[in-house]
Amino acid sequence: MNTDFSNDFLIKGKFSIKKAATEYNGKLTKEEGAELLIREKEKLRELQERLYSDGSQSILVVLQAMDAAGKDSLIEHVFGGVNPQGCNVTSFKTPSSKEYAHDFLWRHYLALPQKGMIGIFNRSHYESVLVCKVHPDYNLSEKTWKSVKDFDGKFWDNRYESIRNFEKHLAQNGTTIVKIFLHVSKDEQKKRLLDRINEPDKNWKFSSADLPERALFDKYMECYETAINETAKEDAPWYVLPADNKWFARIAAIQIIIDTLEKMNLKYPELSEDEKQSLDESKKILENE
Repeated sequence: MNTDFSNDFLIKGKFSIKKAATEYNGKLTKEEGAELLIREKEKLRELQERLYSDGSQSILVVLQAMDAAGKDSLIEHVFGGVNPQGCNVTSFKTPSSKEYAHDFLWRHYLALPQKGMIGIFNRSHYESVLVCKVHPDYNLSEKTWKSVKDFDGKFWDNRYESIRNFEKHLAQNGTTIVKIFLHVSKDEQKKRLLDRINEPDKNWKFSSADLPERALFDKYMECYETAINETAKEDAPWYVLPADNKWFARIAAIQIIIDTLEKMNLKYPELSEDEKQSLDESKKILENE
């Protein structure tokens, strides 16, 4: 049985969101997946330590999804075993007035991981070609444009180009990018939203604003398809994971991240001869105490 899914969901060529699976129908069981996740978390922790000690590169994991697709729980289950000193999670909400006073990439640049770190964007710069495309009037908050008529095809082409250039710049300067879209079906989203209403301990997760956005589900899917096709590049790949089964999405995500880290050729620092000699002397001092 194949238990390595790291390349199964990589977007190559033209992407069609209608043809992309939302449900896992393979032979791996949920129980087997739970055991596999434990083993993979051990690998991820060791690779994170190597990334931190190497100190020459960083990795940025971009998570995008519709409401209730499981971004928060994926972060908890996939990254729950790593050293928190080497991992930063940034959740992007509606921009503040200060953020609107800058270009749309500014706040994301400030949150990038430093060398040796894992950075996780829970939502990201892609909101500017997703929610802002579904609701073009949001762009008026930037005060650069005067009317929604300004947001024509050229405007969006420029945004995609800015994102591609941004990600290419990061890749050329030591930040490896992994972009993951959790693809949940409309029926599964409905079930999870109802769970948030019916289960008292989940009520806090539900917002009345979720329903108007759900009504625009198909429009969002169109925007995701376009954004992925416009920005799926070798130096900033997209992976589209079936997310109706949360446990499987976590397995696929952690394996993608592990595979990416392994390809970064990370190494523990090597001591110079002088440093090795100093280490031996220190060892002798301690042993002779």
